[in-house]
Amino acid sequence: MIARTGRRRAIAKALTLLLPAAPYADIEKIRAESLAPHLKTLPASLAVWLAAVAHVRHEHSAYETLLDEGYDRDSAHFFVVDEINRTLTAWRATRLLDPDDNDA
Repeated sequence: MIARTGRRRAIAKALTLLLPAAPYADIEKIRAESLAPHLKTLPASLAVWLAAVAHVRHEHSAYETLLDEGYDRDSAHFFVVDEINRTLTAWRATRLLDPDDNDA
């Protein structure tokens, strides 16, 4: 399914604002996830944020390893918050995960 041009522009702008120094390969994966049908009803900025956090969690942290070792999702989320924030900081993200936010 092809997203409307306006949605694509909004996603592109949100990506540039949120992750100005993220590598191109990561940006393209986050862009694709931001355009996924399950995120289409959300504002572009929120869709990009959720897609970025999920991408970093799965691709740039020990999250998958923790799950493989038997940790439940909530525990694995807790243990990778700092790793996620380090990656987001390296990408000069304008927003970070709050370690005290249980919905992160």
